[in-house]
Amino acid sequence: MTEVAFPFRIDARGRTADATRPEHVRDLVEQVLFTAPGERVNRPSFGAGLLRMVHEPAYADIGATTGLLVQGALQETLGHIVEVERVDARSEGSALIVEVTYALRATGERREERFRQEVT
Repeated sequence: MTEVAFPFRIDARGRTADATRPEHVRDLVEQVLFTAPGERVNRPSFGAGLLRMVHEPAYADIGATTGLLVQGALQETLGHIVEVERVDARSEGSALIVEVTYALRATGERREERFRQEVT
């Protein structure tokens, strides 16, 4: 089964790009991580708002607090799809690095994903 790829784009065939189920779930995790709560219409609690954490005074010590915030947002939004095992967040220069380990509930497949977002 295929899903619509994120971000939405047209593929080489001139059709909507698609993604496998594991790729789609990874895309969903990314959306939760980098969407600010209140940003989505009719879904005010959607998102972890990681990018706003960059501007917090304790940016260098982002680890534990951010990990708990992200894990809670992922469980609330995607808890029916994934079981979150671990979340690590840190800064590298001007980038925010987030590593998430989760298991797909449908298959039990364990995935480790790394997300990098440049901060300007």
